[in-house]
Amino acid sequence: MFIKIHKSYRDVVAVCDSDILGKSFEEGNKLLDVRESFYKGKEIAEKELISLMKDFAQEDATFNIVGKDAVACALKAGIISKEGIKYVSDVPFALGLM
Repeated sequence: MFIKIHKSYRDVVAVCDSDILGKSFEEGNKLLDVRESFYKGKEIAEKELISLMKDFAQEDATFNIVGKDAVACALKAGIISKEGIKYVSDVPFALGLM
């Protein structure tokens, strides 16, 4: 998985699965574009990612999470709920505002 932190008045934490980086998914009028410029940062393992997500949640970050593994980590970290997960062409994504 990849994590990239966009510094702003509130940090934006972008996380995606490695295998979908650079791909686009369409379903009806919905488009999910997993752009390298937004998501490609540090490649990271699950345990470290969950820890970072928890830390950034304490800092009132916003989250943009795409992919099965990344969304599963966000659930384990407690920053999203199952009800907040949406899909485009069977690719899960979630947004979180802490």
